[in-house]
Amino acid sequence: MSDLKKQVQDAAISAMKSGEKKRLAVIRLMTSAIKQIEVDERIELDDARIIVVFDKMLKQRRESISQFKIASREDLIEQEAYEIDIIQEFLPQALSEDEIDEIVNSAISQTAASSIKDMGKVMGIVKPQIVGRADMSEVSGRIKSLLSAS
Repeated sequence: MSDLKKQVQDAAISAMKSGEKKRLAVIRLMTSAIKQIEVDERIELDDARIIVVFDKMLKQRRESISQFKIASREDLIEQEAYEIDIIQEFLPQALSEDEIDEIVNSAISQTAASSIKDMGKVMGIVKPQIVGRADMSEVSGRIKSLLSAS
């Protein structure tokens, strides 16, 4: 069993024992997302794949928040933000702006990217290094602006 999966299971047990129903509900969502893929693909997920699953969950919640802001649903925004906080507890530490810039600039120089057409090559190098540690849409926007400025 992967370390990350064990951490999630331990957190579920801890939340049950301490009566944290709201936290437990989020952890159960995470567990079911892992189980769903394991059952569908008949495999046991490793930490790297679990991070990708959690990153996808974060992305979905960020998108929901932007929709809820349009609808002025503060109650739902609060719930999604809470879920983001819980999910992020199980992800690697977030990268700083400087670290992201360093990774992006390194990828651009490695691929000799000179225009927006090279976006795919750059993302291919950047994505594995930052998945679960930064918002991919923000990083993608940063890469686009750098490549279109060149």
